[in-house]
Amino acid sequence: MAFAIRLKQLNPDISVCVIEKASTVGAHILSGAVIEPGPLDALLPGWRSNPPPVCVPAGEDEFWFLTRDGGYKSPVVPPGMRNHGNFIVSLGAMCARLAPQAEALGVEIYAGFAAAETLHADDGTVLGVRIGDMGIARDGSHKPGYTAGIDIRAKVTVLAEGARGHLTKRLIKRFGLDAGSDPQSYSIGIKELWQVPEGRTTPGKIVHSLGWPADSRTYGGSFMYHLENNQIALGYVSGLDYADPQYKPWKPSSNGRTTRRSSPCSKAAASSPPARVRSSPVAGRRCRRWRCPAHC
Repeated sequence: MAFAIRLKQLNPDISVCVIEKASTVGAHILSGAVIEPGPLDALLPGWRSNPPPVCVPAGEDEFWFLTRDGGYKSPVVPPGMRNHGNFIVSLGAMCARLAPQAEALGVEIYAGFAAAETLHADDGTVLGVRIGDMGIARDGSHKPGYTAGIDIRAKVTVLAEGARGHLTKRLIKRFGLDAGSDPQSYSIGIKELWQVPEGRTTPGKIVHSLGWPADSRTYGGSFMYHLENNQIALGYVSGLDYADPQYKPWKPSSNGRTTRRSSPCSKAAASSPPARVRSSPVAGRRCRRWRCPAHC
């Protein structure tokens, strides 16, 4: 969306089209994030006067090493974990806020359509994308509302599919785009949004951790973002190179909130009545575990 906005800013006369597979822009963007505002300031200088619904200036940073019985707060926050001047945002809300600004510049946005394949010239040049057929039943038959996919051709085709997009994978393989590069690394995460009692949050506070509940052979760590309205975004990310075939990526997130009260997790969650939890997947993994975060 930012790329589309920038193209129209550079040349208002060109035609720019965005194809969004979700029903609305941002509906498939689940992650919360801490962003550096510099690029957004350059793209939309007035965005701070009309920020997205979730947009909290970063405040205090903490870095913890967790153990089964508690944890140790690092006296020094690593440079990569220092977020002074940044903002905690919802990427879904951010994308949704960018959409009308793109349309105001003349960008055409088609939500609810997914690109099924790329179109190529005889020499391999990418000419655009083909929209998948709609209204196909499980057995392959056509439903009453069947609509055949259409071809959308463009001078320049930009793929913004995330870390594992199916069109991107095909192009990487076809053109050997990863030749001479290190293998891409992947991770999977679980994120929860907690509603906690009054007085247990510090809006803008950002906490990262490593250590327990992961073992010494498994790459992983947690994040905790204190939002406004007594909400906390909590998540755990595990590298997909874990060696244990019985490892369950959702389990560290569950165990992480049961550590002793000396950890930042339990300090925020210890409450009566218990906090309300809303779980969502990160990197395409669904978590169906709804548990009380006050279970310390």
